[in-house]
Amino acid sequence: MSTPDRMLSILDLFRDDTTAAFQEDVMAHLDCSRATAYRYLKSLTESGLLAPTAGGAYVLGSRIIELDRHLRQHDPLMRAAREVMRATGDELNANLMLCSYYGDKVMCVDRYWTDHSIESSYARGRPFPMFRGATAKPILANLPPYQLRNLMLWHASEIREAGLGEDWDAFRANLKQLRAAGVCVSHGEVDPGLMGIGSAIFTPDQKVVGSLVFIAAQARTPPARLALLRERIQAAAAQVTQNLQGLQDNGAAAIGIMPSRPRRQKAPAGATPARRGKA
Repeated sequence: MSTPDRMLSILDLFRDDTTAAFQEDVMAHLDCSRATAYRYLKSLTESGLLAPTAGGAYVLGSRIIELDRHLRQHDPLMRAAREVMRATGDELNANLMLCSYYGDKVMCVDRYWTDHSIESSYARGRPFPMFRGATAKPILANLPPYQLRNLMLWHASEIREAGLGEDWDAFRANLKQLRAAGVCVSHGEVDPGLMGIGSAIFTPDQKVVGSLVFIAAQARTPPARLALLRERIQAAAAQVTQNLQGLQDNGAAAIGIMPSRPRRQKAPAGATPARRGKA
């Protein structure tokens, strides 16, 4: 891991159960000296990504807020989806989530909520695993083979627990079915009593970049309503994909959307991560 990568990985210390990070946390996280931890924390503080507080603690800095505002205003995926979500949600009185991914996690980047009697744990900015729910599976099903092989290598137990396959062949076959269907429907995989109906979104060069998902109450979604939502989510996701192409044609930064590789974790002894190529 390069020096910039090591320094930026300090941000991984900030999770839902973490209010602050200390120099000792950085030393343990990076297995580094006190002097190195201090140097990294100083650089992150000067950039505004961290801010020192009382007792030697560090919290996220104001630069994060500035970057979030910029993201909300200018992110190509959010721009491409915003009007589609509003129009579709209002017409069907339905809740929608826009999801993206980085590494091996899926994240809600935007929501349009019309039915406030439904509340999902998918708050904006909260990361979730790649293997559960209609938010994640449309993305997973459209990743290239070398990424899927590496996910199987590093997350085999999670894949088995999610019912996606006991081995590579079963995993690949299940994802092929999901990909062919074009729409994924999940029942209570993230929140009990809720269902997700999701479809993948693609960049102009046909790389999966996210998913668009209806969130509905299972008890209030009869078969006819589900059939309608399945049809409409696929059409809405296709419209977002088309809008991304339009943004790029007009000179916007849509071309900058590049799907991330799965986050590398320690592989089993003797295992070799997959390379680009045929599955």
